[in-house]
Amino acid sequence: MSWYCDTAPDHPVHRPYHDLEYGFPLDDEAGLFERLCLEIFQAGLSWLIVLRKRPALVAAFDGFDPARVAAYGVADQARLMADAGIIRNRRKIDAVIENARRVVALRASHGSFAAWIAAHHPLTKAEWVKVFRQTFLFMGAEVVNEFLMSIGYLPGAHRDTCPVFARIRERNPAWMCQPSQFHG
Repeated sequence: MSWYCDTAPDHPVHRPYHDLEYGFPLDDEAGLFERLCLEIFQAGLSWLIVLRKRPALVAAFDGFDPARVAAYGVADQARLMADAGIIRNRRKIDAVIENARRVVALRASHGSFAAWIAAHHPLTKAEWVKVFRQTFLFMGAEVVNEFLMSIGYLPGAHRDTCPVFARIRERNPAWMCQPSQFHG
């Protein structure tokens, strides 16, 4: 997504995400879950729509706290489908709720969502997609790829000439640990 390095710096909505979040290592469970959900909501839409709706999505999904979202029931699904401030797609909303349940379940086997991701590192893109599809719902190849790039597990979030890249390099993202593993 190196084009993002060309367009985001001059854009009031894209710039904060590009400069402060995209590609930086992330291990906070709510932050990881939010990022995964945002990628699900983005499927078939522009990233700009998602970023503009992000505050409403965060509010509607209780800060993307996996335990709270995992407890959602029929009334919550109806509330979300009626919320004009968010992306109202039943399949995506249902996937987010079910994926929250699966993130909570990962605590028993791995301790956290971050530990589950780390336990699978390093994998190729194709292997990552397979693992995510086996574990979560609504996991298209692009959703998985963008999610993992956004949290520092796959390369490609920034060109190496982008000023943000130097700041990411200082944080030693997972993909930099064994770059020969990341292809395909």
